[in-house]
Order: sequence, then C-alpha cells, then structure tokens
Amino acid sequence: MALEGARHNRRMQALLPSAEIARIELATLDAVAPRAVDSSLPGWLLPFESAPIGRAHSAVPLQHDGLSPTDIDTIEARYHQQHLPPVWRMADVAGLQPLHAALRQRGYTPRQPTLVQTAKADPLAAAPARHTVVLRAAPDAAWRSVYTAAGFDPVDGEARIAALSRSQVMLYATVMEGGLACAAGTASFSQGWVGIHGMRTVLAHRQRGMARAILAAVAQEGLRRGIEQVFLQVEEDNTGARALYAQHGFATAWRYQYWRAGAAP
Repeated sequence: MALEGARHNRRMQALLPSAEIARIELATLDAVAPRAVDSSLPGWLLPFESAPIGRAHSAVPLQHDGLSPTDIDTIEARYHQQHLPPVWRMADVAGLQPLHAALRQRGYTPRQPTLVQTAKADPLAAAPARHTVVLRAAPDAAWRSVYTAAGFDPVDGEARIAALSRSQVMLYATVMEGGLACAAGTASFSQGWVGIHGMRTVLAHRQRGMARAILAAVAQEGLRRGIEQVFLQVEEDNTGARALYAQHGFATAWRYQYWRAGAAP
C-alpha cells in the first residue's frame, strides 16, 4: 500500500507546480494559525504549537526535492528549544526519500497517511445544494456547538475550535435546521487558494447533503474573491469523506505522513 501510494504521488506531482506546493503549505499554516512559525531555514516551515492538530506543530517542506538530510539536526534542535517533540509532515514522494531514510535511522516512523487534494472552484460552486449555509467572519456559538455535539470527542472538539478560531483568513460555515446547528466547516482564503478545514456534520444529520452545501458555499465565496483553486486534506482511511470529495472533482496532489519518534502504534 505504501509503495502504491508513493507511485501514485509521483504521477500526480507533475500536475502541480512547485510554487503551488509552497503556497498550499503556507495557506495551511495561515488556517491553523500556530502560535509561532520559523521560516528561516530555507525550504522549510517550522510551526510551534502545543495543540493536538498535527499540521500546527509539524515541520513541513516547501518543496518536494532538493532538501538535505542535514536539515534534520537543525529542525530537531529548534523544536527542542521550544520544548516540543520534533514531528515532520512529509510527502511520500521520490524527491524526499533521502530525508525519509535519515528519519528512519533516527528512530522516527511514519503514520496517519493523509491526502492533499485539489479541485477547481467553478464546478464545486455549481454543485446543487438543498441547504442554506450561513457564512460568518467570526466563530459563533452555533458553529462551535457542532464540534462538541454528541458522539464526538469533546476534548478534540475544543482543541479544533481553539485552533480554527485563531486564524485571520477564515470564514465560518454553519448549516442550521430548526434553530439547531447541524453541520459546520471553515474556509481559509490566502496564498491564492481556498482551503477547506474542519468539516463536521452532527451524527444524526449525516448523508443529507449538508457537507456538499458547505463546499459549494465556500467555493462560491472564493470565486467572488477571485480565487479559482480549492484544496483540502483528508485522512486516507476516511473513505466516506473521500467519496464525497471525489464526486466534486477533488483529486490527490500528494500523500503525506507524520513522522514521529518511536514505533507506529
């Protein structure tokens, strides 16, 4: 499976210019808004954050080739200075294999395979939607309530609320029905991309097209702002979400994993 994923990503990478890889990574950190980001090491972003959201506290390359394994020493030292465990968010592509090998030698292992997917905003905005989506410039109680609704981990929900509420480039989307918030998501607008984050539907209201309505609404807002490209990140084993995104034109640009110290669970 890992070899197949790497081959797939080598094919897909040619479709996305290197400059767009960097813009997506910059936009990702614009959205999750870690407390600090060190961008002084060429080719890397080093976000520092104690929250559990992996994207907010993992070193990520801005390019998928040409980086030196010696960067690992520098990155480890900078995370230790911040009293944080070093974590890498690394694409499964041929150009990063020397860094993968170096990380393995140091006892790091990859886990939590995740797909970065992209789509054009035009067809997404035109998707039929049966629900009205409320877009707000700031998070409100209705939006927050979705993340801590029955059936979800309340600690994880509060962490996501806190992380997504810090960003300066977000809109907050909520589907209301009968005075209750049934689905929520956020959209970032930066670096020439619309980013989709934190999609969640209350368990009792799934399979009713609410997530589809949010996707269409934020794509429409992106077009209104002159942004024609959309990206999101979805865990590889989330087959339900992947099926929804595929229906609306999302295709995988690359696959990444989090490299953490110790054996994978």
